[in-house]
Amino acid sequence: MSKSLKLYGSVFGGIAVTLTFAVNMADRFVADMPESPRHTIPLAKAPEPAPSGALVAAAHADEAPKEAKLGIGRPALPEEVAAWNLDVSPDGTGLPPGSGSVEDGEMLFSDNCASCHGEFAEGSGNWPKLAGGEDTLANKDPVKTVGSYWPYLSTVWDYVHRSMPFGNAQSLAPDEVYAITAYILYSNYLVEDDFVLSDENFSEVVLPNTDGFIIDDRAETEYPQWRTEPCMSDCKESVEITMQATVLDVTPDKGADEEASATGDAPKEEAAEEVQMAAADTSPKEESPAAEPAPAAAAPDPELVAAGEKIFRKCQACHAVGEDAKNKSGPVLNGVVGATVGHVEDFRYSKTFEAAHEAGDTWTHDRLTEFLTKPRDAMKGTKMSFAGLRKQEEIDAVIAYLSTFSQ
Repeated sequence: MSKSLKLYGSVFGGIAVTLTFAVNMADRFVADMPESPRHTIPLAKAPEPAPSGALVAAAHADEAPKEAKLGIGRPALPEEVAAWNLDVSPDGTGLPPGSGSVEDGEMLFSDNCASCHGEFAEGSGNWPKLAGGEDTLANKDPVKTVGSYWPYLSTVWDYVHRSMPFGNAQSLAPDEVYAITAYILYSNYLVEDDFVLSDENFSEVVLPNTDGFIIDDRAETEYPQWRTEPCMSDCKESVEITMQATVLDVTPDKGADEEASATGDAPKEEAAEEVQMAAADTSPKEESPAAEPAPAAAAPDPELVAAGEKIFRKCQACHAVGEDAKNKSGPVLNGVVGATVGHVEDFRYSKTFEAAHEAGDTWTHDRLTEFLTKPRDAMKGTKMSFAGLRKQEEIDAVIAYLSTFSQ
């Protein structure tokens, strides 16, 4: 009896320990019941397997209407398509009704565009130029602007409308875009100052480089030549040097004598002899009578010149002076004091300046004073948008400063 109790007692004791351990571990890994069983989401019932192969389409063909078989989306409404369809084609398709004048465009351009593109669309810093660059496309560094490079006016309107002004795109009304586009045309001497651009006359404006682009037909004309079996050896009977490199010094030398004869340069020895003969020629020459020196103009007050140099900083965005001065959106002003109006030969003046030049008008002190006070009143139709100098002492200082630069 005692042996049986010992045997069964050990078995029951092991079972009790095992059940206790199982209960404790189960309590640790069982999640609590939600406080509100009504919010418990039951698992969806697994769908019945659909027929396979070609029977699928036939089995479900009658379950959804023909116009929305996928059960999602809908056709876009016309007004929704119009909200995204903003592009303008070269023929004017897509232009909204509206108009804008050069006069209004100048003010809008000054407020929205001049900080990057300059007051006269001449560019500022690294921001692109929108005007100028005529006849430069064949140069090493062409100036690509609306007037020199862009083929279609629709690109200008479309870009301003959708992407400008920088940081505040699509904030301009259509009439404002027409006006800014008109001013850009005016800055490129393509229209007059009284021009009004609209959707009705838009297609009449033809940019100078419209015919400067060609259709890319390389896929038909050139690609077949490149996609043939390449030659890998003995492709040419002989190799000859046919020309000299002009930028990189990579072509083998022919020799000094051959190179001199090819370029037409005389040998150094002959050049040296010519210099010596010229130096040895001491034969008396007839001296021409010295011309009487012109009376020297009175030198301007140095303090006034220094003050004028500071004030001229307002003009440096458009004008330059000095030995290496070049035309910007405005002409070089070297020698302007006392010169004929519109005297710079390689600058394209407005018609107002051209008429004054033909009439022989000169930049006297009084004429400069009148112009610098109110440029637009003094020269009707001038492109210069500078409002003018308010104080007479500032005008006198600028004139004194300009008088120190000869033509």
